[in-house]
Amino acid sequence: MALLHAALGRCACAFWLAVAFDAVGLTVLLIGVFANIFFYDFLIYAGSIVIFLSLVWWIFWYTGNIEVPEQQLEDDVGLKDRMGFLHRWSSRISSSFRRLSRRSRSRSSGHQTSNTTEVKTLSLAVSAEITSEQSGSTVDTANTPL
Repeated sequence: MALLHAALGRCACAFWLAVAFDAVGLTVLLIGVFANIFFYDFLIYAGSIVIFLSLVWWIFWYTGNIEVPEQQLEDDVGLKDRMGFLHRWSSRISSSFRRLSRRSRSRSSGHQTSNTTEVKTLSLAVSAEITSEQSGSTVDTANTPL
């Protein structure tokens, strides 16, 4: 069993699906060629299409078993230089979303309405921030363009 697993690699399911598609396609194709039935042409075309679709599973199996050392992959693609930037960028974005959700939760828990349901969205949090900042200022914004 271990020898079979080592021979098939990590994507044994794709391998067996490809073999099954090949077997079914070949069976349908040969029935269409050698059987004396009136819809033989349909069977020939259907068998050919199923064999062609088995190529998808063969490609999945082959590409799933390609092994590249991590050091070689990082050097070829240039991931070493970009990983720090991408990690910092994604952590900044996620922390800003966390801060916004915390602010909206703290504001909504401070005042509750009796009959209306609150919808917590990013636009609601931003509009609530703008209205609270504008209510504290005395600047005339009537003639300010949007």
